[in-house]
Amino acid sequence: MKVNVKNHTMMYPAPAVVVSAYDMDGNADACTLAFATMCSHHPPAVMIAINSTLKRKTLKSILQSEEFCLAFPSVEHLAEVDYLGIESGYNADKLSEINFHHHKALKVNAPIIDEFKVSLECRVMHIVEVGSHTQITGEIVNVQSDESVLNEKGKVDFELLDPLAYDDITHSYYKTGERLSGAFKPGLVFRK
Repeated sequence: MKVNVKNHTMMYPAPAVVVSAYDMDGNADACTLAFATMCSHHPPAVMIAINSTLKRKTLKSILQSEEFCLAFPSVEHLAEVDYLGIESGYNADKLSEINFHHHKALKVNAPIIDEFKVSLECRVMHIVEVGSHTQITGEIVNVQSDESVLNEKGKVDFELLDPLAYDDITHSYYKTGERLSGAFKPGLVFRK
């Protein structure tokens, strides 16, 4: 039997991602987000949302520069990812505090964090206020990846990346599971 539960924002699984941008003085900042998803194949684009009811330095930097990088951290960086979400860029040089390095992206003026194995370079396409958050759509103009997470076909391998997942209900991080099946084939058993 289904029952009503408290109304809450949720998405399963939700990625724990890190967005980074340069501020007006050229300083790199980054913050952890759970509100991120794909939103277009053509052009390739992602959507992120950052709480605008709180003082967020990374949000301000993205709105000013209209460029950002979106990284997919592996489980090995759980503590660093959590820190980037709980500390404010107004209070600390967060990347220095966790001894992370960065370099300028190839196609946008935004920092790529070297320790994260996959990063998307994005240009802002659209901005809209949605309740408590500023929703930003970014066109992916370049992807950088460590060779260590690429399969034999040169594509990012989910299992090699070992990305973090986040549960906004219990405020917990999770490791994702094993591959069950390829897509677009299991459902064929129901076609007539």
